[in-house]
Amino acid sequence: MTGVRRIDLVTARRMAIEAQRLSGPMRRSSPAALLEVMRQIRCVQLDPISVVARSPLLVLRSRLAGFRPAHLDRLLYGDRSLFEYWAHAASIVLTEDYPIHRYRMRTWPGTRPWADRTREWLRTNDKLRRSILSDLRRRGPLRIRDLTDHAVESWVSSGWTRDRNVDQMVRFLWVMGKVMVADRNGLEKWWNLSERVLPPDVRGGRALSAVEVTRRAAQRSLRGLGVATAAQIKGHFTVDRYPELPRVLAELERTGTIERVEVVRDGAVLPGPWFVHVEDLPLLERIERGSWRPRTTLLSPFDNLIHDRRRSLTLFDLDYRMEIYVPKAKRRFGYYAMPLLHGDRFVARVDPAVDREGGRLVVNAVHPEDGARPDRGLGPVVADAINELAAWAGASSVEVSGRPC
Repeated sequence: MTGVRRIDLVTARRMAIEAQRLSGPMRRSSPAALLEVMRQIRCVQLDPISVVARSPLLVLRSRLAGFRPAHLDRLLYGDRSLFEYWAHAASIVLTEDYPIHRYRMRTWPGTRPWADRTREWLRTNDKLRRSILSDLRRRGPLRIRDLTDHAVESWVSSGWTRDRNVDQMVRFLWVMGKVMVADRNGLEKWWNLSERVLPPDVRGGRALSAVEVTRRAAQRSLRGLGVATAAQIKGHFTVDRYPELPRVLAELERTGTIERVEVVRDGAVLPGPWFVHVEDLPLLERIERGSWRPRTTLLSPFDNLIHDRRRSLTLFDLDYRMEIYVPKAKRRFGYYAMPLLHGDRFVARVDPAVDREGGRLVVNAVHPEDGARPDRGLGPVVADAINELAAWAGASSVEVSGRPC
C-alpha cells in the first residue's frame, strides 16, 4: 500500500505514554481531573495486593499530582461516575461505557469450553441465585458473609473458589450485570442490586449490536494505546470482546476515523498494520516536531501501559514478568517490582514495600534495565522516584535493604 504514514519507534513509544497520561505536567488531583484521566485510559485494574498500596491507587498516583483516594471513592460510591466491572480484568470502569460492558453482561458465559458447566451449575443452584437477589432486595447492601449458602451442588474447582458457593454465585451475578459493588470497606465489598447502584437512565436504553459495541470499544482501546495493531487493540480495554473487529477496523479506516501507519525501528518496518485514531494525529505530529515533555514515575505492575507484555517488549524492550507467584529463591527482580519509566524508556525496576507500623518505605532491590548503565546519572533519577513514592504513601523514611543502582 502506498502513501502510508511512517513513524519511528520513539514516536510510537511517546504516543503510547502520552495516551496513558504519563508524560507532561500532571494535573492536580480532584474528582474532575480524575474523571478526565479515566476518560482517556478507560479502565484501571483492581487487585487486592497492597505491598505499597492497592494497584488502582498506584496507577492513578502516577497520573495525578497529590492523588487522593477519597476522590476515587467519590466517583465510585458517591457520584456513580465509575463502577466495578470486567474490562481486561476486574477493573474500575466508566459508567458512560455501560453500553459497551452491557454486551458482556448479556452474552456471558458465551461459548467457551467451561460455559456449559457454568450454565448447568447456575440452573442446579437457582435457589441460591434467587435467595441472594431476594436478600439484597430486602436488606441490601450486604457483604458476602451476610448471605446464606442455599447451594444444592457445590462449586468444584482446584483453586480457591472450591465450595465457595455464595462467592461464586455473586461473582456470576456480577458478570451478568444483576448485582454490583455498592461500597467498600477496605477490601470488603458491599453488594447491592444493579438497579440501586447505577441510575435508571444508564441501565435503560437500547442495547448495542455486536458491531456497534466493537465500533465504540475499538476506538476507545486505540486512543488509550496511542498507536496499535489490531491484536493490541483486541488485547486492551475489553480484552477479546471485539466481535467482527477486522470488519470494523476496515470500516473505520475507510471512513477516515482511523489511519493506517507503519512503525519503523532501525530502518525495519515492524509487523502490522498499525493504526492511529484521526483525533490523535495532531498529537503524533506534535511529537514528531519534538514537542514532548517527559516524566519519571514508578508504575504499578498492573499499569495499563505494560498490561500487554508482548507490546511492552515490542515498544519498550521491557521483558516484564510479575514474580508474586515465583518462589523467593528464583525471583530475579522481587515480589512487587515496579518498573521505573523515565521519559520514553524503562530504566530500572524497584522492589518496594511499605512498613506501615514503622512508617517507612523499604526498598528490597533496585535493578537497572538492560542498556541503562548504573551510573551517577541513573542514581538520582531512581532516588527521586522512590522518595516521591514514599511521600505519597505516607512513609516518613526510606530504607534501602537491597542492592542499589
